[in-house]
Amino acid sequence: MTLSKGYARAMFDPRDPVFLADPYPAFAELRAEGEVHRHDGLGMAVTVSHAATSAVLRHRGLGRIWSDAQPLERFASFNLLHRNSLLESEPPAHTRLRKQISGAFARGHVQRLNERIAALASAMVDELAGKIAADGSADLLEFVAQPLPVAVIAELLGVPQSDGPRMVAWSNAVVKMYEYGIPESERDAAEAAAGEFVEYVRSQATKPRSGDLISDLLRSELTPDELVATAVLVLMAGHEATVNVLGNGVSALLTHRAQWERLVADRGLLDSCVEELIRFDAPLQLFERTATTDVEIAGFRLAPGDKIGALLGAAARDPLVFTDPDTLDISRSPNAHLGFGAGIHYCVGAPLARVEISAALDALATRLPGLRLAAPPPRRPEFVIRGLQTLPVTT
Repeated sequence: MTLSKGYARAMFDPRDPVFLADPYPAFAELRAEGEVHRHDGLGMAVTVSHAATSAVLRHRGLGRIWSDAQPLERFASFNLLHRNSLLESEPPAHTRLRKQISGAFARGHVQRLNERIAALASAMVDELAGKIAADGSADLLEFVAQPLPVAVIAELLGVPQSDGPRMVAWSNAVVKMYEYGIPESERDAAEAAAGEFVEYVRSQATKPRSGDLISDLLRSELTPDELVATAVLVLMAGHEATVNVLGNGVSALLTHRAQWERLVADRGLLDSCVEELIRFDAPLQLFERTATTDVEIAGFRLAPGDKIGALLGAAARDPLVFTDPDTLDISRSPNAHLGFGAGIHYCVGAPLARVEISAALDALATRLPGLRLAAPPPRRPEFVIRGLQTLPVTT
């Protein structure tokens, strides 16, 4: 596909604050011109329709082909985490890893945590309510969205709750590497965090333990490096996704007040609300694939080695799939969003994320039905992982 010079100039800039504030109009403009476009700034093609995005995620000629960050000696720990990750592998390695990891998850970990997640969410919302009562407003990210998933993951892995803040700091530093054009200082910080994370998981794996995910992974056939990479992936993927669905989602609900009031009045909408929040303002906007053979997606040809980005946020606003896609509708059904991926890389932790988001929304709607925004929430200046810096709320 060839874009005209005029249209190429209209391609979105992933560092533009206006675009970052609301990328969806730009995606709609691109979708009107075609399903796939070459983005020279990103160095790859990008999909903007649901059909093309879904095809990219499912096509077996497009894989997650990991390339080590360079130079190797500078990024030893970062590369170790990703070289041994389920997320960055393809069959047969992916098949073996997913079998082992899915087997560990299938041993009732999500079910055993259900009541604990509800209790954690309620306690955190109570703390948020107390802060609002004392100060007039509080940051929902600080009191609920950020601590809840890391507390749950600490329980899942069987590590001390007190280690949560530093795990979050490591995760936040590492995921900066997924953005485009980051400064060298952030690349160095990502490697330092990865190194500390690797050593932390290795030390935890040597301690007596039973009944947690790490103990189940220790009994699996994963190599020591694969176990470390899996534990870190659980934290990074689970934490970032849940934080940003809750942040973006609660902000959307309070902005679209009628939808918040619907949820307050009818908790039977929780399940469909969770799916709609994942769709409406996707926490992960872009997921890369690399062609391993000649591939054609919606008429766009890729040669082996070519990269293509599945724009999940663009797919989620496709009017061919979603009626009134720019409208937040917490009763939307069906809801064929691609927020957890598709195909062999569909998120293993999706059931846990859904439980966490639902528990937080339930607690907020029950304890703080009059919740509202205290100020416009500032957005993080990143494109791939879409989230807020803070979410100031009041009642």
